[in-house]
Formats: sequence, structure tokens, C-alpha cells
Amino acid sequence: MPRKIIHIDLDAFFCAVEELHDSSLRDKAFAVGGKPEERGVVASCSYAARASGVRSAMPMWRALALCPEMLIVPAKHHLYGEASKKVMSYLHKITHLIEQISVDEAFLDISDLPESAEKIGRSLQAQIKEKTGLSSSVGVATNKLIAKIANDVGKKSAEKGKSPFAIMVVPNGQEANFLSPLPVEMLWGVGPKTATKLAERGIYTIGEIAKQPEKEMVRLFGKHGRSLAHHARGVDTRPIMTEHEVKSISQETTFLHDISDDAKLEETLRSLSKKVARRLRKADLAGKTVKLKIRWSNFETFTRQKTLLTISDSEDEIFEVSQSLLKKLRPPGKSVRLIGVGVSGLGPPLRQLSLWAETSKRRDLEKILDGLNERFGKDIIQRGNFKGKQR
Repeated sequence: MPRKIIHIDLDAFFCAVEELHDSSLRDKAFAVGGKPEERGVVASCSYAARASGVRSAMPMWRALALCPEMLIVPAKHHLYGEASKKVMSYLHKITHLIEQISVDEAFLDISDLPESAEKIGRSLQAQIKEKTGLSSSVGVATNKLIAKIANDVGKKSAEKGKSPFAIMVVPNGQEANFLSPLPVEMLWGVGPKTATKLAERGIYTIGEIAKQPEKEMVRLFGKHGRSLAHHARGVDTRPIMTEHEVKSISQETTFLHDISDDAKLEETLRSLSKKVARRLRKADLAGKTVKLKIRWSNFETFTRQKTLLTISDSEDEIFEVSQSLLKKLRPPGKSVRLIGVGVSGLGPPLRQLSLWAETSKRRDLEKILDGLNERFGKDIIQRGNFKGKQR
């Protein structure tokens, strides 16, 4: 029997939550994000702002140039988190086979339920609207790929400047026909480089990809070509993943003004390393590889990484490695726009007996400090860094 998959996506989620808490924002052009003078970007924008060409991830100064009357609202992530939990609780009442992609997006596998997927999707849409006041759009199909693309198509067909509240259903057996006329950019795995390479061969629609021999796609794109060939024909056997493995933990910051001061960069690296280490300990994880990300004033972005001898969640070790990577990568005095620290190769913390006593004591101390800082405020207690004369 074919599967019944629903993809649900909350419409302009951050903005919709803001409108629930401030009714004066309704029907107005506004964006959630940072201030243009602080290099802010658009995290989400209302449909009235989208009608002027404003999009998520756009620099705020550019968004204001497109829509001068647009209001800027600072993000309130605690409100978005609360709203997301409410919505997800309604999904869990339908099935436990839920793959949450983000705070406002999820897949559901309802293959074991007797009702049609379309009926369940419409009912879920109406329930979320009634209980939370939030609008959502739904894609229904026999697999995740088609359900997601169906949702995207449904949203695009909505009236410009209005919340879509769309539902698009692709019947079993119609997957390839549905995909055929769509542009290649709508297919998972087709980014700008792949789209350019396809265009060079006169391939602009998903249907034109589907007509290519699989061997030719593999020759052009390697293993990725095989996935493209299958997806272009509407084939996707991936299951719903109810749990996602964390592959890396990272923190980054964009400076209000480009920074060339060594002491300020070192201070920022220390702060980022501390945050990464705390997140690792909170998740009871440690990592094997430390990565540094850096962006110059001209927006060129580079990453460098180093693999540790043993797995670690130590703030000091993460900082020392990231600092050494920075010294190797950055020419003296060069200005920095963004800097980030990450740890990958995650697994359980070190448990070797020979190192257990020292590591355990260090972890116990750092967990106590983490707990105190969470309870009484950021960095209320810190370890000393005594540089005075020894007595």
C-alpha cells in the first residue's frame, strides 16, 4: 500500500506569532530581525512586505530599500518556542510518526490511519487555526519529497500579499507528472551550481531531468546524480525520522563594526568556546574536531579545522585550538566581520579509566558552573585567570 505523508509548514511563523501579540501589526509590512545599522538580516517577513520583494535572510538595509514603510520588530524567540510546542502537541495527538524539521515545519506519516490524508490534513489545518490562531499550509503525497514540493507549489499559488493557508494533494501514481513542468530549482539537491550545470545542457525542468539516463546523471554529478534521477521521477523511500542525530554544535557572531583588534577577537573566541562547551555538556556530548569560521570585510568566508587527539568538551581546549587556527588563517591586522567556533565528530564524553579521575573532576566543576550561571544569570560565576605576581 502507498504511504500517506503530510508536510505541514506554518505560514510566516515568526510574523504570525508577533501579530497574535500585537494586533496593530496585522496587514502591515513588517519584518522580524535585526536593525540595518547593526547589520541585521530578515528572519521572517509579513506577506505585505513580501509583496514588495522582501525575503527571509535578506540584509535589512536592502529590505528597507525595497519597502521603505516596513516596520522592524526584534525577535522574541521564547514566544516562537511556546507557539511551536502548542502546534507540535496537536500533531502528536494524530500520530507518533513525526519528523520535526524546525520550529514551524514537520512531516507526518499517517499511513496506518483509515481516513484519507487530505481529510486529515484539512482537519489539522483547521484545528491549528482554531486553537492557536496560526495559519499553516499542507502538502499531501506518498513520500516526503513530493509532499514538501507540493506544499511549496501550494504556497506559490496563493494570492500575493496574503497568508496562503494552502493545501496541495498529489495522488498516488501522479508524482512524476506533478514534478515534470516544475523548474529544476524546486527539486531537492539542486542548488545554483547544479542548476547552472543542467542549464548548460538545456535542462530547465524536473521532467527534463527525468528523461536523462541515470548513467548520464551519475557521469555528470557522481553519486548525487543517482539521487537526482530518482527524485526527478518522484521516487523517495526515506522514512520519517522521529529523532535526529546531532552532528555538530557551533556558535558564531557578526560584529556591529568590523574588528581588527587582537584582544577583542580573542575575547570573542573565548566567549564562543565557552558557549559551545556548555552546550556540549548539557547534551552530555563531546567532540573530536574543532572548526573555526571567519568572514572578512569583503564577505569572503573561510573555515579551518583541526582534529583533537581525544574527544573533548573542554572550554579551554576548544578555545586554544580555535585561537591557533585563527592565528594561522588571519593576517596581522586584517579586519573581521564574522567569527564562529564549532565542534563536530560528536559522541559520549571520555570514559577511559586512566584519564577518568582528572576528566571527571573537571567536568563536575564545569557542570556546577554551568548550573549556577543558568540559575543566577549569565557568567555570574567564572573561573579566575590570575596574572599577578606569585607569592
